[in-house]
Amino acid sequence: MTSAALPDLFTSLKMGPLMLPNRIVMAPMTRNRAGEGMVPGDLMVSYYAQRATAGLIVSEGAPISPQAVGYPNTPGLYNAEQVRGWKRVTAAVHARGGRIFAQLWHVGRISHPSLQPGGGLPVAPSALRPEGVAITAQGPQPFVAPRALTLDEITRIVEDYEAAAQNALDAGFDGVEIHAANGYLLDQFLRDGSNLRTDCYGGDPQGRMRFLLEVMDGVCSVWGASRVGLRISPLQPFNDMRDSNPEYLFTQLVKALNSFDLAYLHVTEMGKDAPDQAGPGFDLSVLRGLWRGLYMTNGGYDRDSATLALQSGAADMVSFGALYIANPDLVERFAAGGPFNTPDTSTYYGGGAKGYTDYPAMPRLPGAA
Repeated sequence: MTSAALPDLFTSLKMGPLMLPNRIVMAPMTRNRAGEGMVPGDLMVSYYAQRATAGLIVSEGAPISPQAVGYPNTPGLYNAEQVRGWKRVTAAVHARGGRIFAQLWHVGRISHPSLQPGGGLPVAPSALRPEGVAITAQGPQPFVAPRALTLDEITRIVEDYEAAAQNALDAGFDGVEIHAANGYLLDQFLRDGSNLRTDCYGGDPQGRMRFLLEVMDGVCSVWGASRVGLRISPLQPFNDMRDSNPEYLFTQLVKALNSFDLAYLHVTEMGKDAPDQAGPGFDLSVLRGLWRGLYMTNGGYDRDSATLALQSGAADMVSFGALYIANPDLVERFAAGGPFNTPDTSTYYGGGAKGYTDYPAMPRLPGAA
């Protein structure tokens, strides 16, 4: 293959039934700007529409049920009013020629009774309290010991994922991404540091993978696998996560996922610079070699490193987080080689337009179209 034939960030890509005009993906990022009732409002409509030139937008995590909530002001995807709010978001993105997937989210034990229906305990595979603090409307609060889910409750949560997937379809999304990363419920089931169950959802990797695979079946029954993506974080210690043999676990998972023919596998590299915190480290290229479909990577990439990842075959798409927070016109800025706005970290979570929809567009050269 000649260098001229190698893909770059601006090479189009067929992803299932969709044709992406570029390989620059807006990563899912919690911003805590939903309105009353966890309903997307005007600010969110503007925020996503501003970023519609991305090859694909993956929305911030949308809790699939009241029990799935772990942070204030996150936009839900479990009732009609929330669906109407998201419909305004997707319409605005589509009006500007964009494509957007909804990220389906259940936080599991990374919650607090003040965020749970009736003040109940958060749920998890096992009753193990994570280290750290929950972010509540009253400020940071120590995590509590969660309640272990019963078999019947696990079945109902699979149904909640299916219902949220249908809500995403009704809201006009182009597909969905299942959030199985960063120490939330599906990740908690996967790893033996948080899953001590002795029933069919615990034990060896095949048992710990069962819940996720059932969720995949349910969501794919709504959307078709070609419009479903999955995000995992094999090396991520965030939210007190660890596993005794992550390489074996995640290689077995990827082998099982190959049977679905998904839109993509989204693998975050976060944690690779903190070896052994989440368990023995390993080279994520092993997963890339096993995966038969489109592979999306994430983790501090810039234009040059992302281009190298694409041209070396390490990935088919690259998702960007902080760069997209500060640069709604990131595609255009990459094409021009910059300049780039600097993100204001103090405005990442919560608030209004400041640090959300007020980042300036790239200056236009005199005479530019």
